[in-house]
Amino acid sequence: MQNSTAAPLAQTVNDACRRLGISRTTIYQLIADGQIRTFKVGTRTLVPEADLRRFIADKLGENLEAAA
Repeated sequence: MQNSTAAPLAQTVNDACRRLGISRTTIYQLIADGQIRTFKVGTRTLVPEADLRRFIADKLGENLEAAA
């Protein structure tokens, strides 16, 4: 039996955009720059949840370093 309250391990590109509050163009640029990784399942491109969290943590770290 599947637990419906478990968070997904990966998001579609559109869902990742919504979660980060950025456009599709921006997320595809981040993907092209290697800042966010993706993988394919069939024709779907998915973004690992861990990469979204790492991206945010990296950005927060950059902001803290710039303020110091």
